[in-house]
Amino acid sequence: MSEIKVSEKEQQLSDLCDKRILIMDGAMGTMIQLEKLVEADYRGTRFKDWHKDVRGNNDLLVLTNPAVIEKVHNAFLAAGADIIETDTFNSTRISMADYDMEDYAREMNVEGAKLARRVADQWTAKTPDKPRFVAGSIGPMNQSLSVSPDVDNPGYRSVTFDQVAASYKEQVEGLIEGGVDIILIETVFDTLNAKAAIFATEDVFEEQGIRLPVFMSCTVTDMSGRNLSGQTIEAFWHSIRHVKPFAVGLNCAFGAEHLRPHAVTIASIADTRICVYPNAGLPNEMGEYDETPDVTSGLLKGWAEEGLLNIVGGCCGTRPEHIAAIAKAVADISPRKIPTAETVMRLSGIDPVQIATLTPSEPVEPVS
Repeated sequence: MSEIKVSEKEQQLSDLCDKRILIMDGAMGTMIQLEKLVEADYRGTRFKDWHKDVRGNNDLLVLTNPAVIEKVHNAFLAAGADIIETDTFNSTRISMADYDMEDYAREMNVEGAKLARRVADQWTAKTPDKPRFVAGSIGPMNQSLSVSPDVDNPGYRSVTFDQVAASYKEQVEGLIEGGVDIILIETVFDTLNAKAAIFATEDVFEEQGIRLPVFMSCTVTDMSGRNLSGQTIEAFWHSIRHVKPFAVGLNCAFGAEHLRPHAVTIASIADTRICVYPNAGLPNEMGEYDETPDVTSGLLKGWAEEGLLNIVGGCCGTRPEHIAAIAKAVADISPRKIPTAETVMRLSGIDPVQIATLTPSEPVEPVS
């Protein structure tokens, strides 16, 4: 087994997290939509004769129209982001099968990471006192290991754990080759999918003899605070705590107003840093997000003042204006202090189970 070397940037990232709340970027998809791209913009020259429509395959743009993605990265870095995400949310063989582009998945990850790396390094060179970091975005995939796609056959699965893990492994390898600082397993709606991503990530770390900081971010699907596979936030944490993530938290789902109770839950139990990036409120009838930067930043400022945040940013609907407002709102607020967790047995299914040894206050008489 190879000797594991911790990334040099992890210590730098850790030191910065001790000093202030770090800022992530906003919504890649929202920014791409603002560009009003047509089919030809997605195809570029390379795929101009592709046999399927590819409009909406945002990850393909790192190969066919990288200037669009570079523009997005620059906008969020100018707004104050410390961490930008690669445009690779769906860059797995399994997800790319929708476009018959499975064979381009690894290349998308490599090029997406290289693009973000180049832009981040340019900004770091401008302001060495404010280094920028690149998080390799790993989405939940378009297939679920926990939920059957066939309502008449609850036991059916369209993919296996091994297939999902292999697809994620290829993605992680590409992201590391492209130069990311962080592995971000985000928008987790199915914890079993996330476990496959963790398994793949740890496999790559061991094979390559490196270790990057890992962020884990869950998304809840209703106000009860469960993800699509049925787990509560606390059960999710117990399920993935073994990976010792650099940060854990929540993204997408709702706006900050409705996400707050679940952020309180994860912040109260996780003995690591908390990273939260909510949507700009809930979508309107047209699927667009109306929440203004002042509202979003005001809500998240309250979270920071309550001691809930170490890293914060935005998801669906958040633009550079939102990120700039959030950065300003939390600039002078101290980051959350990481609590020490009591050592007890913690298990989880869809709900958490905690087993502690109780010491009786008086001796127990034996039963005769």
